[in-house]
Amino acid sequence: MNLQSWALNLQCFETLQRQKAKLKLGSLANFKIFAVCLGILWILFLGNLFFYSLKIPNIFFLVSCGAIMLFTSSAIIVYLYHVALLKGIDNSGNVIKTQETIAHLQLSTLKITRILFLQTPFYCTFWWSVTMIMDSPVYFWLISFPMAVLFTVGSLWLYKNISIKNAHKKWFKILFNSPEWKSLVKANAFLEEIGSFEKGI
Repeated sequence: MNLQSWALNLQCFETLQRQKAKLKLGSLANFKIFAVCLGILWILFLGNLFFYSLKIPNIFFLVSCGAIMLFTSSAIIVYLYHVALLKGIDNSGNVIKTQETIAHLQLSTLKITRILFLQTPFYCTFWWSVTMIMDSPVYFWLISFPMAVLFTVGSLWLYKNISIKNAHKKWFKILFNSPEWKSLVKANAFLEEIGSFEKGI
């Protein structure tokens, strides 16, 4: 009787935790699909500006705009890959395999976030022009240029330090206080509770 009760309790608990994890992963897939749509719209908008800017040569704008489109395109490809992984998760399958997929998604999310931060300085340079530098040298060298350097240093620091080993740090928790990251963490927590429940019975 105790064995039957144990099996029933475990089955009910596993079903509940799997459903919770599935909801979190489902909402994450929807979030990434929405992000992909926004990314495509952003690329189309920038592409239109890039095309018309070819008629008025501006090397700063063209390089900045081109770089941002390249970074955004990379994110779209990675996010589509994430969606495919999320849709391929079998909610009734092996818990460990699902956790491995979530761990892979976490590492991949950190990697693409690190890469996306590298585009930050280009948002500081796309309005630069030779005319602006010549006509407003004080503004450029004392405000605009130092700001671009500051963002460059910041983006390189984030690229170097964004890692799962820093997940416990305050700045990391603030930076990754998003539905995307929280969904992965919570889904994994629900699955980990299954193992804890099995050991505790």
